[in-house]
Amino acid sequence: MERVGAARELVLGYVHALNAIDEAMRVAIPSLERLGDVLGLVRSRRIISRSGRVGTYSYTVHGAGCRFVSDDGTEVDVDFAADGSEVFDLWRLRCYGLSLPEPLDVTDQDLRSAVRSLQPLLDEVRPGWFSVAN
Repeated sequence: MERVGAARELVLGYVHALNAIDEAMRVAIPSLERLGDVLGLVRSRRIISRSGRVGTYSYTVHGAGCRFVSDDGTEVDVDFAADGSEVFDLWRLRCYGLSLPEPLDVTDQDLRSAVRSLQPLLDEVRPGWFSVAN
């Protein structure tokens, strides 16, 4: 149970980091209504480039998402659903945990249990992919 508790803290840390990134991006780019709008801004070649720096984060837009790295090396990789909402899977959660200043390596099984324990905070939007509930 202790491992699931650690995985649960990891998931909550990821959600907190994602919220902090969203806030930093909105401060830097006032026209940004939600984090998922970054894709459209990059694709239209307006306001931001495919990679750069905003506040204490560097970012790289990829395919359907974006990877953010904070000054302490913590990585938050997120994809965006068709409606612009942030979605993530167990792999992204594990990468986040391994990038922490004190790395935390948890199993997919523990992460699955942690995510289930955090419903209704999190929604499973498709098998293995999650988002923060509205």
